[in-house]
Amino acid sequence: MKAIILKEGGGNENLVMTDLPVPVPKRDEVLVKVKAISVNPVDIKTRKGLGLYNELKKDGQVILGWDIAGEVVQAGEDVTTLEEGDEVFGMVSFPGHGKAYAEYVAVPASHLAEKPELVSTQEAAAGTLAALTAWQVLIDEAKLQAGEKILIHAAAGGVGHFAVQIAKYLGAFVIGTASEANYDFVKELGADDFVDYTKEKFEEIVKDADVVFDTVGRDNPLR
Repeated sequence: MKAIILKEGGGNENLVMTDLPVPVPKRDEVLVKVKAISVNPVDIKTRKGLGLYNELKKDGQVILGWDIAGEVVQAGEDVTTLEEGDEVFGMVSFPGHGKAYAEYVAVPASHLAEKPELVSTQEAAAGTLAALTAWQVLIDEAKLQAGEKILIHAAAGGVGHFAVQIAKYLGAFVIGTASEANYDFVKELGADDFVDYTKEKFEEIVKDADVVFDTVGRDNPLR
């Protein structure tokens, strides 16, 4: 199979196409024919020799990538949730060695979900890290409940736009911050109210939020 290995941490020139054997799935894994991947900040940091680079280097050849969508072509003996032909997506083996920059990848079946028919392969691959981040914050950490009010900063961003939709699904009252250019987009996602951070001070407008989801940082927490 074709795969892209990282010779060493640094620039894009260190990403090299090569031929490798197709991996053999373990008993609890499936072999996925990769149809789409997404590149996230963690990919860039690791490619530069930062992030997870040193850990991945312990395995020898470094193959970046964690976010995939594709088709199951083989299932391990103990796998009962997926079978050959299933269209799947997921963030695989993170923070371990995902090895998604390849034509095939062996993945724990528990790291994958079946791709909804209404979602394209590209959309599925692009949504994994960002959507999982939003889900983890809202469900696992904030435990957002129906009727609560949530302020979501960067509501038009990669994580933020998923957070708006998940929060609305949970029945929350959603206030999103973004620039005026993204007003229509954020409202179409389901936001109940909108704050243009370039012209308005959210701390003067939002006084009684039950949850604040801040992917921006900087001085936001102090305000």
